[in-house]
Amino acid sequence: MQNQYHRVGNATVISLAALAAAGLLAGCAQGDPVSTQTSATVSTSASVAAPTPSPSNTAAGASPFSGRAGGAGKPVLVVKFDNTPNAQPHVGLQAADIVFVEEVEFGLTRLAAVFSTEIPKVVGPIRSARISDIDLLGQFGRPAFSYSGAQAKLRPVLASASLFDVSGDQGPQGYFRDKARRAPYNFMGYATNLLARAPDASPARDIGYLFSVQAPLGGKKITTATVKYPSSLVQFLWNAAGTNYDVWLNGKRARAAEGGTQHAATVVIEYVDQHASGYGDKFGGLTPKEETIGKGTGWILRDGQAWPVTWNRPTLTVGTTYTGADGKIVNFAPGQIWVVLINKTTPAKLV
Repeated sequence: MQNQYHRVGNATVISLAALAAAGLLAGCAQGDPVSTQTSATVSTSASVAAPTPSPSNTAAGASPFSGRAGGAGKPVLVVKFDNTPNAQPHVGLQAADIVFVEEVEFGLTRLAAVFSTEIPKVVGPIRSARISDIDLLGQFGRPAFSYSGAQAKLRPVLASASLFDVSGDQGPQGYFRDKARRAPYNFMGYATNLLARAPDASPARDIGYLFSVQAPLGGKKITTATVKYPSSLVQFLWNAAGTNYDVWLNGKRARAAEGGTQHAATVVIEYVDQHASGYGDKFGGLTPKEETIGKGTGWILRDGQAWPVTWNRPTLTVGTTYTGADGKIVNFAPGQIWVVLINKTTPAKLV
């Protein structure tokens, strides 16, 4: 099949030592599209072998981040987006290959969007960096990193990390204030100009993802996924007509400035160890650290189905592999991927 993408090299085999399912009731917040049906949850334990990185995981010319055509070898720009109701509508987010959801102070969330295949004209609103960003960015080599600022204690850590700092802290080039928005939700960037500040930014490379237009076997029919944080809510609703997921943020459809709703072709729910990082904000909020290096469990959603997976990322400089109960890597649908990082003590609700 011409449109099918394949990993090059041998897939890592990871065995699940146990797999158990339990039922929970899906709670509904105001504006929550989730019905009170029985949700599917999974508890797994696993013995995990370190993956062997492969030189390529897509068809020739396709992005190793999203499977999109024409994305191979292009430089990488990562942008931190606000994710409160005041941030809506997001600008440029539709063009991202990957969108990571991270918890920050007071149980709120921020988005780290990875751009490579397509660089939009404008991105934003842009907000500040966090300690968890450094581990996330390590798998991309040395990308350009755009953010609005960072607390003083974190700045030397960012300075020593493997990234090109193209933040507002390093100069105003490429940034502007949108007069139609109120501060601090009006700090925007011209993405091409920001990327130009890092002419040696690493090109897109294999981070462990496998893509196929054909879904793997054994999926469970799931139409809605809800991930709750103390002060934030992220939801994905299967849209059969659009063959993707409608994204809802904080109880409302995630609006795109370009029109319509944000969409995801594949959703990864990744349960992580989370603990106090030793950092905080000026208002007394404590910054959590999400451990994305290591191993754990989670879910992959695509094509209206879900698969319980084990994730494994052994070191800072390699990506994450996601394997199913059969020990095979679970493939993603080509298109934008949302990776939702959530404390492993707070399971998602799938219905």
